Amino acid sequence: MDENKKENSSNEEKKENDIPEMTSYEKNKISEKNEENNLEKSQEYKKGEQIEIDKLKKDIDKLKSSLIKKYPFIEAIGILPPSSIKNFIEEEEIPKEAEKRVQLIIVIPEEKEKEYDKIKENIIERVKESKKDIWINLKTVNDLWEICLDSKFDLIEAISLSYPIYDKGILGALRVAQIHKSLVLRKFEKYVVSYVIGGSLVRGEAVPTSDVDIFVIINDTDVKRMPRIELKERLRAIIYQYVDEASNLAGVQNKLSPQIYLLTDFWESVKDAHPVIFTFIRDGIPIYDRGTFMPWKALLRMGKLKPSPEAIDTFMSMGDKTVKRVKSVMLESSITELFWGITTPSQALLMLAGCAPPNAKKELLREFKREFYETKMIEKKYLDFLERVVDLWRDYEHEKIKEISGKEVDELLKGAEEYLKRLKDLRKQIEKKTLEKTIQDLYKEIFTLLKTIFGNLEEEKLLNEFDKKLIKKGMIQPTHLRTLKELINEKENMKKEGLNLHKVDDIRKKSFLLINDLIEYNQRCDLLSKKQENKEENINKKE
Repeated sequence: MDENKKENSSNEEKKENDIPEMTSYEKNKISEKNEENNLEKSQEYKKGEQIEIDKLKKDIDKLKSSLIKKYPFIEAIGILPPSSIKNFIEEEEIPKEAEKRVQLIIVIPEEKEKEYDKIKENIIERVKESKKDIWINLKTVNDLWEICLDSKFDLIEAISLSYPIYDKGILGALRVAQIHKSLVLRKFEKYVVSYVIGGSLVRGEAVPTSDVDIFVIINDTDVKRMPRIELKERLRAIIYQYVDEASNLAGVQNKLSPQIYLLTDFWESVKDAHPVIFTFIRDGIPIYDRGTFMPWKALLRMGKLKPSPEAIDTFMSMGDKTVKRVKSVMLESSITELFWGITTPSQALLMLAGCAPPNAKKELLREFKREFYETKMIEKKYLDFLERVVDLWRDYEHEKIKEISGKEVDELLKGAEEYLKRLKDLRKQIEKKTLEKTIQDLYKEIFTLLKTIFGNLEEEKLLNEFDKKLIKKGMIQPTHLRTLKELINEKENMKKEGLNLHKVDDIRKKSFLLINDLIEYNQRCDLLSKKQENKEENINKKE
């Protein structure tokens, strides 16, 4: 009777961990076996190969001590798994004779890239002096991320699962992330779109106790029998279950901090240009990707991901709520609330001005100064206030500030109110400047085309020629004349009466149609002119 109860409870527990449409793929034993093999790699040195490693360890420890003494900035030293050496040699174009050697991976900071050749030469000399059969693979932290960005996931997995001889935190963090990734893929391989690392690890600031920020994007497009909120919660619960298991298998203190995103929600955030998502795409490093994350990264780099007007409104609205929210929260949280409340609308205005959303802690101040202060769009006191808030946050983050007086909070709140009010005016300035530039660019492009067709005439004469030779002769649509007159009228009155967003957008759409028709007409004229020239040449030859 008790056994039946246990069996029933285990079945119920299994049901809770199952997700409709995802469970069928879980039963694919081939996929499970492949991922189990990946997990076994992390334990390679704990089994048969441990004896061989123990023999090498004493000699390598001597070499390690020598290297750390000479180069204390070294981030990590590890021995690559023997099973991955062949693949590593092929990808890295290492001589084949090195295959039988012990492959040592040494990671140095990015700042030492200029000294790379000198460091490697010195390390090789020390290896020769030790008379050990060792091959050195020297990498900067950035080289590791480039391997990931090149989708060489087998190589980064080999480096992550290498036997650590010395580690300041980067190998341990990578190892726990790789093992957790394998556990997640074993459960949801078909549905995992991207598994990405971020935070202090990719910034090169990882220590043995650092949290490892990871982002898992799950394809939810074919899950139809469960609400999305419930699906996300179940996925989060299952993926969080693997955190402790991964830490135990990796044998490190680094704690994983997973963020779970559904693909549909993620796309929505990308479309709305959410700063957190943009930062994630810009700074994140994929250790597993099915061709989704890298295109996002490329689009962001090319400036193709732009915010919608609704997104700008959303970010700006955060500023309005800040003052009331800061007054109602505890003193300890006031700095955090104030920081995000000031930097988020500032990021929104930079995006409105055509800039990619900068990192709030590192790049925002520089970009804000360049875009608005140096162009005399905003006064110095508002730039100083933004700098004060950013500096205050840094001090708070590094625990330099233990407490803050009520007087200082009131002073900051007063400054925030003025700053946010000024940002609203700045938004109007940016929108006005953008609309004026749109009208001027359209006017310049259209009249350049008209001058190409009719010659370098004045505006009024060009307009008459356009009406007489193109509109009345039926060469292009009659509505284009009205479009051209509207454009001229908007250009003349924009300084006096201002511009309307919807009207400018309507003129822009109609102007593009006019430009296309003018280009097509000009090309036809060129073609007829060439035909006439060829005809005259043939007549001259006959004569």
